[in-house]
Amino acid sequence: MKKAVIALALAAAFGVANAAQDASTDIVIVGAGGAGLSAAVEAHDLGAKVIVVEKMAFPGGNTTRAAGGLNAASTPLQQAKGTYDSPEIMFYDTMKGGHWKNNPELVRYLSEHAKDSVDWLLALGADLHDVGLMAGASKPRTHRPTGGGLVGAEVVRALNAAAEQRKIDLRVNTRAEEILKNGKGAAAGIRVKGPQGEYTIHSKAVVIAAGGFGANNDMVAGYVPRLKGFSTTNHPGATGDGLLMAQKFGANLIDMKEIQTHPTVVPNGGEMITEAVRGNGAILVNAEGKRFYNELETRDNVSAAILKQTGKAAFLFFDSDMQKSLKATNNYIKQPYTVTGNSLDEIAAKMKVPADALKATMQEYGAAVSAKADKKFGRASLPRALNKAPFYAIKVTPAVHHTMGGIQINAKTQVFDKQGKVIPGLFAAGEVTGGVHGGNRLGGNAQADIVTFGHAAGEQAFIYSRLAK
Repeated sequence: MKKAVIALALAAAFGVANAAQDASTDIVIVGAGGAGLSAAVEAHDLGAKVIVVEKMAFPGGNTTRAAGGLNAASTPLQQAKGTYDSPEIMFYDTMKGGHWKNNPELVRYLSEHAKDSVDWLLALGADLHDVGLMAGASKPRTHRPTGGGLVGAEVVRALNAAAEQRKIDLRVNTRAEEILKNGKGAAAGIRVKGPQGEYTIHSKAVVIAAGGFGANNDMVAGYVPRLKGFSTTNHPGATGDGLLMAQKFGANLIDMKEIQTHPTVVPNGGEMITEAVRGNGAILVNAEGKRFYNELETRDNVSAAILKQTGKAAFLFFDSDMQKSLKATNNYIKQPYTVTGNSLDEIAAKMKVPADALKATMQEYGAAVSAKADKKFGRASLPRALNKAPFYAIKVTPAVHHTMGGIQINAKTQVFDKQGKVIPGLFAAGEVTGGVHGGNRLGGNAQADIVTFGHAAGEQAFIYSRLAK
C-alpha cells in the first residue's frame, strides 16, 4: 500500500500521472489525412462529437504530397474558362482510365459530387482557382491553387484549419490497433496506443481513413512481385495498418493487386514530379535524345513505356514558357536533379544525350505543335512548342505511387464483410478503400476521392450515430 502511494506521488511530481484514459464519442476516425479530416469536419458540422487519431506526429498523410490537383466536372471555375464538362464525361474518363475495372456505383458518385467538394473546400478557404488538364482526362478539370501550385498542402491547410477552428479532438502519435465490436456485431470504437499508453475510445461509429500501403514494399511485393525493391512516392506512414485492422475485423478487401506506379519520380530520391508538368506541355525524351511515347497517356502506360527505355528512365523536358505557366516547377528548377541549358546543345551535354538527336526531336515536335497534330504518338494537347530558352530537364523513373485496392465500400462508404453484407457502424474513405479507381487511377482523382468520400463518410457516420441504440 505504501509503495503504491509513493508511486502515485512520484508520477504526479514528474508529470506522468496523465495515464491514458478511456474516452467516449459519437464518431472516432482513424487517420488525419484528407479523407479523415473531411469526415471529421463534416460530422462535426452536422452535430456529432468527433475524435480523430493519427499515428504520425502531424496530420496530412499522403495528402500533403499530392501535387496535381482535384478533378471535378461542371464547376463554375471551369465554366468561367469556357470549358464544357459534365459528370458523364468524367465518369467515362475515369472508367476508361481504370480499364473498366472500377465499381461504377462509386465512380458515378465521385463524378456527380466532386464539384460539391470543390465548392466545400472553397468555402473553407482553400485556393483551387486554377484549372488544368491531366493525363487521361478529355477535359481540363483539375482544380489547383492559383498559378498551378501543389494541391495537397493547400487542401490539408484548409481542412486542418477548419478542424482547429472547430476544436475537433485530434490526437497525433496515436496508433489505432483494434476495432471493437459490440454484442450485435457492430463497430463500437477502437483500441489505441498513444503517448500515455493503451486505452479505448468507445464510439457509435468508426471511420477508417488510414490511407494505403504504398510505403510497405513487402506488402506491395506480396501482391505484385515485379514491384519488389521499387522506391515509393508515399509518406513513411502509408503502411496499410488501417486496412489490415479492418480486414481482421471482417472487412472484405478488393482489387489488392491493382497498384499504380507514377511515371515521373526522381531516381533514388523518391520525389514525384507532378503530372501537371506534362499536362502543361512537357515531353519525355529518352537517353538517345528521342521522344518515345504519348506523354498524356495513363500513368500505367507511361510507366511501362519508360521502363522499356535505356536505363529504365527518361527525361522530362520543358522550356521557360512552360515553367512560367506552372508554379509547381519553381521548386523543381532549384534542385540539383534539374539540369538547365541556354541552348539545346548545352542542355543535351548536361543530359548526356546526342545533341543532334535532341535538336531533331524538338524540330519534329515544334512542327507537330504548329500543325496541331501529333501524328507520331497521338498526343491530343499540344499547348507549346518548347522552343524558348532556358531549357530544363529532369531525369525520372516509375515508383510505387497509389494502391487502388482496399476495403470494399458502397457509395455511402459503408463497409462490406466477406459475405457481402454491410458491417454496422463501420465506414471507410480514401486510399484505404478499393473500387473507385479500378486498374489505374487518373491524376487528380485521388484528391477528388478523399474529399468526396471523406465528406460522405462524415455524413453517413453522423446519421448512423443518431440512429444507433
